[in-house]
Amino acid sequence: MKIELPGKVKYIIDTLICAGYEAYAVGGCIRDSILGRVPGDWDITTSASPLQVKQLFPKTVDTGILHGTVTVLEGGEAFEVTTYRIDGEYEDQRHPCEVTFTSDLLEDLKRRDFTVNAMAYNEAQGLIDEFGGIEDLKNQVIRCVGEPAHRFTEDALRMMRAVRFAAQLGFTIEKHTKMAISQLAPDLAKISAERIQAELVKLLVSDHPEEMRTVYETGMSRVFLPEFDEMMHTPQNNRYHRYNVGEHTILAMQNIRPDKILRLTMLLHDVGKPACKTADENGIYHFFGHPTEGARIARIILRRLKFDNDTIRRVTALIQWHDDRPSLKESAVRRAIHRVGKEQYPALFEVKRADTLAKNNYRRREKMELIDEYEAVYRSILEKNQCLDLKELAVNGLDMMELGLERGREIGVALNRLLMHVLEYPEDNTRDILMNLIKKEQKSE
Repeated sequence: MKIELPGKVKYIIDTLICAGYEAYAVGGCIRDSILGRVPGDWDITTSASPLQVKQLFPKTVDTGILHGTVTVLEGGEAFEVTTYRIDGEYEDQRHPCEVTFTSDLLEDLKRRDFTVNAMAYNEAQGLIDEFGGIEDLKNQVIRCVGEPAHRFTEDALRMMRAVRFAAQLGFTIEKHTKMAISQLAPDLAKISAERIQAELVKLLVSDHPEEMRTVYETGMSRVFLPEFDEMMHTPQNNRYHRYNVGEHTILAMQNIRPDKILRLTMLLHDVGKPACKTADENGIYHFFGHPTEGARIARIILRRLKFDNDTIRRVTALIQWHDDRPSLKESAVRRAIHRVGKEQYPALFEVKRADTLAKNNYRRREKMELIDEYEAVYRSILEKNQCLDLKELAVNGLDMMELGLERGREIGVALNRLLMHVLEYPEDNTRDILMNLIKKEQKSE
């Protein structure tokens, strides 16, 4: 099997080999090359020690030198070059207590997580595949190298990585590997929220966000996202739904494009439903107030998982308003855009469509047509460049002071009153008209 190595990667490998060392491209770049995917980065493994690597290349960075990794800077790009190593015991579920460098490539490969990531290649030796990585790629299987329990005990995050790779590649998780995940899922509690967040996002924006079901089935969500378990346990006994809240959520994620904000929104858009569930005299379930409660719970979850403030703000706003249905008069839509916030559009329409497509067929066409009409009115308002917030108002605080208003609160109230008027009558958004409106109010007082 021949793999086309990038010129800079080939140069680094050839330089190491010419100096008397072994060197190979290794890991995910080999997996992706075999699958016909473009590797995100190229890692190199070598028998040379970190010091020997540094002596061969003029520009290097000691990114992880204690664990054998030196970053070689070549032609404006960075390539991690790591010495073959044997890991000692893992006491923190992440880093080995000690690392022993070795001259044996196979010793290095056997410490890696999954067979599809434990292959190495150079042009002289060809493909090195001692653990069945090619076979597992053909069979579309994620399988641990060696004993799964040992791999996951070394680093519990590998359990999330297994599901993430399955989601990204469209693979299944091998039976014994999946069983080990179910047994050791509680160990995820030892992993930092930041690391879990990174794997969760990669899973969500993959081609198969439905692998969240595997996260639930193996017990991992119970550790870092127990609210999702509650959703999977909450039925929706009404004519609008055919799935429980969790299954509806999974389908909604599949119905929206792979964007971090949108997928997080769909994951959590109904997280408030378990707490809001009620049943009427006919046994029909209702979830009154779930968008507001969902936004509150989502904020707690996203903070717990250490998401940045901008992500939290955007996701919770979309959740808060995902079920908002204004009248389709232009004035009502203008008020809705002001209430929801211009920055939530047009993403809000994508959220509404994904939510609707994940429900029963009951009145689905009618609902989709209403969303289309809502968006058409929204776009018409934008094309007309109509005022939607205080920044677009034709007057400002200085204008109000010119009319004798002095206190900050008084000025704010006046500007907001003018904005409400302009949302109803957009053609009145001129300085003269708005100043005259305030003058009339002052005369009538």
